[in-house]
Amino acid sequence: MARIGLLGGSFNPAHRGHRHISLAAMRALGLDEVWWLVSPGNPLKEGAKDMAPFGDRLASAQAMAARAAIRVSDFEQRHGLRFTVDTVRELKRIHPGNQFIWLLGSDTLPNFHLWRDWRGLARQVPIAVIRRPGYDRQAHAARAMSWLRRFVRPSGQAKDWTEWSAPAILFLRLPPDTTSATAIRAQDPSWYRRSAPLAKRRSAGTPLVRQEKA
Repeated sequence: MARIGLLGGSFNPAHRGHRHISLAAMRALGLDEVWWLVSPGNPLKEGAKDMAPFGDRLASAQAMAARAAIRVSDFEQRHGLRFTVDTVRELKRIHPGNQFIWLLGSDTLPNFHLWRDWRGLARQVPIAVIRRPGYDRQAHAARAMSWLRRFVRPSGQAKDWTEWSAPAILFLRLPPDTTSATAIRAQDPSWYRRSAPLAKRRSAGTPLVRQEKA
């Protein structure tokens, strides 16, 4: 039975911060792997003019995850999924032998109440909130916390998460990394155009994604 951390996002682009928090969460939670679920289109970012093509974002994630116990997945695109609650439900159906925990940045928690059926998601898997510098106050004051607060678990019990029944949420204070995809795009809006040849070479050779087993 594998212990899997799930990190969803646009990865626009993937950067060292994604890798850093994934490896730190892996140690803190005793995970076997972290799966990066590259979103084909975040419903909360529809119309974003700086969103790179899916293939380039997937390629950037694959490059950043190299030589680590991180699996980059196009699961949502292949299964026609747009909402996390549906993604997690399908992953649990396909992988009944795995135990999943959702990894959520503290910068995302203030908007968590806008996610489709966020309470339903919290009832499916435990949630580990990963600290992002400057977002502590907003995270703890998040609208969703008015419901989630009763399910908070001590961070000292992080490796015991497989024994919990969802809903369950804990806050991990991991070594911070201030890398920001927004800052990267601001400095280099055309980052994906320069990485496009790499994406094409990868797609023409070995698959970018290790396929999940049904």
